[in-house]
Amino acid sequence: MRPPAWLGPGTLGRDLALGGGSLGGGLVVHALSTRSQLPWSPDVPAALSLLPLLAVCLAVGLRRVASRASLALGTAAVLADLALGLSLATVLVYTQVIYDACVFGSARTWRWLLRVTVGLSVLGAVLGMALLRDWRGVGIAVPVVLVGVLPVLTGISVRQYRDQAATERARAEQTARLVELDRRQAVSAERARMARELHDVVANHLSAVAIHATAALSVAGLDRDQVDRALRVIRENSVQGLAEMRQMIGLLREPAEGGPATDATDEATRARLSEVDGLVGRARAAGLTVRVQRHGAPRALPVGVDLAAYRIVQESLTNALKHGAGRADLVIAYEPAKVVVSVTNPVRAGGDSLTGAGAGLVGMRERTVLLHGRFTAGPKDGDWRVRAELPTEATP
Repeated sequence: MRPPAWLGPGTLGRDLALGGGSLGGGLVVHALSTRSQLPWSPDVPAALSLLPLLAVCLAVGLRRVASRASLALGTAAVLADLALGLSLATVLVYTQVIYDACVFGSARTWRWLLRVTVGLSVLGAVLGMALLRDWRGVGIAVPVVLVGVLPVLTGISVRQYRDQAATERARAEQTARLVELDRRQAVSAERARMARELHDVVANHLSAVAIHATAALSVAGLDRDQVDRALRVIRENSVQGLAEMRQMIGLLREPAEGGPATDATDEATRARLSEVDGLVGRARAAGLTVRVQRHGAPRALPVGVDLAAYRIVQESLTNALKHGAGRADLVIAYEPAKVVVSVTNPVRAGGDSLTGAGAGLVGMRERTVLLHGRFTAGPKDGDWRVRAELPTEATP
C-alpha cells in the first residue's frame, strides 16, 4: 500500500512525521529515568526538562525547509538541556539534527560542523588529561566524538553519495539528450537524402518531358511522325518516372511480415549499372548523341554502388541533354577495387532555359562521399565532365 502523497519522500509531512516519531521515542527514553545527574543539575519540575526534547524534535521536522534554523534550534535545545542536567533522549535526537544539517545544509555548514566537532573532541581530550593528570582523561572526548564527530562523518558520506548519484543522473540525462539530438539529426539527414533521391528519380524524366514538350510547342509545322516521336519520348519518360517513384516508395514501406515481396521491391534490380543501356537509349531518343565506352569485365557490384553509379549516369545524361550541345561521352571502367563512371559533354553557348538549382550535383557528390569514393564535376578542356570513383570493396 502506497503512503499518502503528503508523506512521500522529500516532503515536509514526512519530516514532521520523523520529528513526531523522535518525540515519541524520546518520551519513552525519558520515562525510563535515563536522565543524567550532573553536579549542576537544578531541581526543576520534570515537565520543564521535556521542553528541550520538544525543541530538538521540532528541529528534526525543519531539517529540509530550514536547515540552518534547524541546526540553531537543536543546538540551543541541547545547550538548554545541558544546563538542566542533560537528558539522553535530547542528546540522541540531536545527533539526528547534526546528521541532517550535513546532508541537507550547504557545503559550508558541514565543513564548519566538522571543524567544530573535531576541535571540541581534541579540546575535551586535552582538558581531560590536564584535569585528571592521566592519559585516561582522553575518555572525556568520547561523548563528543559519539554525539558530534560520528554524525557529521556519516552525514558527509551520505551527502557525497547523494551528490554523486545526482551527477550520474544528470550525466545520464545529458547522454539521453545527446542521443535524442543525434536521432533527430539522423532523421533530418535521411529526409534530405530522400529529397535528393526523389529529385534524381523524378527530375530526370520530367526534364526530358519538358524539353520535348517545349520543342513540340515551339517548332511550327511539325509533321505527324515528328509529333508522334516527341509524344513517345514524353510517354516513355513519364511512365519510367512513375515506375521508379513507385519503386522507391515501395522500398521505403515495410512489407507485411511473412508476405511476398512487393512488385516495387522486385523492380529495385532495374536501377543498376548493368541497365545503363536503357538510360542511353532514352537519352538518344530524346535527341542526345551518346557514345559509350566500357573498360574491364562487367561484374556484380554492391547494391549501394550499383544504385549510385546508375543515378550518377542518369543525372549526368539529363544535364547533358539540358545544357549540352547535343552529344555526350559515357565511360564505364571496372577496375579491381572500384568502378569509375565518367560523362563528358560540350556545353552549349548560352545554356538552356531550364536551369536547375544544383541539387543534382549535390546528390551525386553525397552519394559518392557516402560510399567513401571520389567525385569531381566541372569544366575540362572546354567540356563539362562528371567523374565518380566508387569503391567496390569495404573501406578499412
